[in-house]
Amino acid sequence: MYPFILPGFRDFLLKPEILRAIVDCGFEHPSEVQHECIPQAVLGMDILGQAKSGMGKTAVFVLATLQQIEPVDGQVSVLVMCHTRELAYQIAKEYERFSKYMSNVKVGVFFGGMNIQKDEEMLKNSCPHIVVGTPGRILALVRNKKLVLKHLKHFVLDEYMRKDVQDIFRSTPHDKQVMMFSATLSKDIRPVCKKFMQDPMEVYVNDEAKLTLHGLQQHYVKIKENEKNRKLFELLDALEFNQVVIFVKSVQRCMALAQLLVEQNFPAIAIHRAMAQEERLSRYQQFKDFQKRILVATNLFGRGMDIERVNIVFNYDMPEDSDTYLHRVARAGRFGTKGLGITFVSEESDAKTLNEVQERFDVNITELPDEIDLSSYIEGR
Repeated sequence: MYPFILPGFRDFLLKPEILRAIVDCGFEHPSEVQHECIPQAVLGMDILGQAKSGMGKTAVFVLATLQQIEPVDGQVSVLVMCHTRELAYQIAKEYERFSKYMSNVKVGVFFGGMNIQKDEEMLKNSCPHIVVGTPGRILALVRNKKLVLKHLKHFVLDEYMRKDVQDIFRSTPHDKQVMMFSATLSKDIRPVCKKFMQDPMEVYVNDEAKLTLHGLQQHYVKIKENEKNRKLFELLDALEFNQVVIFVKSVQRCMALAQLLVEQNFPAIAIHRAMAQEERLSRYQQFKDFQKRILVATNLFGRGMDIERVNIVFNYDMPEDSDTYLHRVARAGRFGTKGLGITFVSEESDAKTLNEVQERFDVNITELPDEIDLSSYIEGR
């Protein structure tokens, strides 16, 4: 995939405990963004990075912060913020995976929808060294003085976010490492991000025109709204898949379509924002553990979620903009593997968004052919 042979993780001079965990995870070669960022990040340099989804951005800040951490009881050293609860949960799991041989490092994850008193008790009785969370909950814990950030050494932002983040940032020491990563970092946002940083290293792996995903086949189907279900069932029967994510535009449609799939004997499960948090995480874990092979989801699942076996994504409903399209189809073809993205186009506005995607990302999304070569979207074929 790369024009040159990338050195292995050993060349980054990481702690032996981290290297052991990397070997256990089966990682062999760093991705392009890891190769670019990790050597600087482990030295404490501020990083502003853009790389498309699935290229291993999370491992950059997880490995860099674990390499530098010197845990002190009762002190939070690392704060990572992301915009969805599921992503916070997933990043915390990554920290646990890579710190499995660092028994003195504690990780805590905090997000809305869970009992805040439990969070407060954890911070008081078993203060984590690494905190991962969503801005709303983190800000609430900072404001009621339960989360103390005065000893913070590393501030990480996974995807650029709004005002809450600035309020939290003000509660942190001036002298710290700041790392911000995003799959889409427009030119007008970059100067805003840099205001939070001190002479950052800027890494734009695959700039705007190249943000499409390596190995991902992308097609559209022109279709009437009332024909979508029949066409979806027909394609699920015809295509070979490991796991599939189907994106819809509302909670109601999510619930109804998942139920319809189950009635047609498809192994489907739904995740949407109206669910209780425990239920959402339980279902996310079921899908990740391959207990279900089809996930119907609203946009909350669209950014950054990492399920290795997903190789087909359906836009049952067209996303509202080109950014969302990119984040959605990136669920297939993670880390440069093969995948297939199929988008249903039923209205004029759908066609308009599809044109925007093609122009912005310099990609040719063709009409779905009658037959698709298996080797184009399944690894090892």
